[in-house]
Amino acid sequence: MERIIKLIGRIDSANSSKTEEKINNELEGFNGELVLDAQELQYISSAGLRVVLRLKKAYPSTKVINCNSEVYDIFDMTGFTEMMDISKAYRKLCVDGCEVVGEGANGIVYRTDPDTIVKVYKNPDALAEIHNERELARKAFVMGIPTAIPYDVVQVGELYGSVFELLNAKSFGQLINEGGDVDDLARQSVDILKTIHSTNLNAGELPSKREEAIRWAEFCKNYLPDEVGDKLVSLFTEIPETLNMLHGDYHIKNIMQQNGENLLIDMDTLSMGHPIFEFAAIYAAYIGFSCVDPENSSKFLGITTEQCEQFWNSTLKYYFDGKDDEFIEKIVKLSEIITFTRILRRTIRREKNEELKAKLISYCKNYLIENVPKTDKLYF
Repeated sequence: MERIIKLIGRIDSANSSKTEEKINNELEGFNGELVLDAQELQYISSAGLRVVLRLKKAYPSTKVINCNSEVYDIFDMTGFTEMMDISKAYRKLCVDGCEVVGEGANGIVYRTDPDTIVKVYKNPDALAEIHNERELARKAFVMGIPTAIPYDVVQVGELYGSVFELLNAKSFGQLINEGGDVDDLARQSVDILKTIHSTNLNAGELPSKREEAIRWAEFCKNYLPDEVGDKLVSLFTEIPETLNMLHGDYHIKNIMQQNGENLLIDMDTLSMGHPIFEFAAIYAAYIGFSCVDPENSSKFLGITTEQCEQFWNSTLKYYFDGKDDEFIEKIVKLSEIITFTRILRRTIRREKNEELKAKLISYCKNYLIENVPKTDKLYF
């Protein structure tokens, strides 16, 4: 059970005793989680800090929310942010009438002015996700990955968003729609992709994509003939656990170009594992999700179906430069099996349109039943 207590005005030596007495009276008999709402708190002195400290000792899960910058700095300088959960108030932002740069499963990206874009998360409880993405972006940046780091968190209505400074930046999707060369942009995207995959991590440094993918296969096993389901799980389990960094959602809406420099956004899917998982995700974005609706990838990415196919094929060409057609065909087949395993699980768990759900399940099951028995391994 949670109890919210509002801190108002100034808390200093002149009123700290009365403030503490009032709070204790409100909390008499209470033994749950205490939340101190500092939205209306203008200043807190050392006497007020001692009140908060005693409350923290009495209620160990105590946290302080909605601090203005000045109050937060006091908590920070005195070490309180290291001993308890203290958060700032979030600047409110309106995106009405703003240009939509792109939209994905987790959020919508708006351009709020020529210098700034904001990714608004669809989940109203996304604060933990936002802070996690910011830390992942910082980690990637330090490791040499060209990524845009969010510099602020804002409140947009009942939702929250991450703010990026991207002066006149355009996504690769926008550049294609303005006549950009698909083949050349695919080549540029591969340059970044190779940088990501050549970044070796320590074991456990990022979430394991292999562990996640094995869960897809184990879920789908229950919807497939026994021999197919068993082999599917075995194929996923046999993929080696490598230490390569993976982006996890690598497509033209998540690559921005600013003054000739290419930068990545949407780093919340950053993980580690064998690059085949990356190619499966790329295949899913450009081709796989169109398995029963030929226009689906085009609608999602904002480019034509032909351009989707061209970008995928050019990605393979440049990444696996020098490999023969047979090798490329193998990568496509492995990507398909991983993709349709993922889509089958996702469809069963999340799809609300019953007609579309039935078509997707039928397609994915038939594909896996036909192709899994003919596959020896899911990696290269």
